[in-house]
Amino acid sequence: MLFDRATRGRYATDASIYQVTPVGVVIPRHQQDLKIALDIARDAKVPILARGAGTSQCGQTVGEALVIDTTRWLNQVVEFDVEARTVVVEPGMVLDHLNAWLKPHGLWYPVDVSTSAQCTIGGMAGNNSCGSRSIYYGNMVHNVLGVDALLADGSAASFGFVDSFAQGSREQHLAQQVRAIAERVGPEIRDHFPKVLRRVGGYNLDLFDCQNPMPDHRANLAHLLVGSEGTLG
Repeated sequence: MLFDRATRGRYATDASIYQVTPVGVVIPRHQQDLKIALDIARDAKVPILARGAGTSQCGQTVGEALVIDTTRWLNQVVEFDVEARTVVVEPGMVLDHLNAWLKPHGLWYPVDVSTSAQCTIGGMAGNNSCGSRSIYYGNMVHNVLGVDALLADGSAASFGFVDSFAQGSREQHLAQQVRAIAERVGPEIRDHFPKVLRRVGGYNLDLFDCQNPMPDHRANLAHLLVGSEGTLG
């Protein structure tokens, strides 16, 4: 953890016009470090703010919080399945680095944002990035199969297809809660959610009846986290 004035000053800005000095900065080396940082923040009643490359133009990565920067250490490929064309990465993986890793296999990650040399996969999931080819390939919400996350209480959860959750699991319980909320406000969603490919003005509560669904039309709870700007995990 870093609390010196120079570090806090560096993390007080992003690509936006805003400048807010954070409480401190955490640069975790391992996944366990993330949990420890969350435990400390919870005990101190300090908000946390996940940060990737800081390319946000609306101030999403600055705030009076404990900033967690995953770009230095948590930036590796974890798993890869060339036949399924799936890859599991840590949140600090830069998009260009991922595509360079995939290139020998004849693959690339199709969410091709203009800041690809800096932006991270975690940040792209946070703001539901799109890119110039998103009309054909979809944006992040169409290209994320699952998210392993830590919840506010420090517990781990694996968000994925709702129909694959084990009976009685934490994930199934969360899915049921989200479905109940979505059904309660269903008319408002249908009447007022904008009919656009990319939405970041709120949560994807329409994931059970999505206007831009996955090809197989299976509800995926990970899509609730996509576009949530790190507020849910």
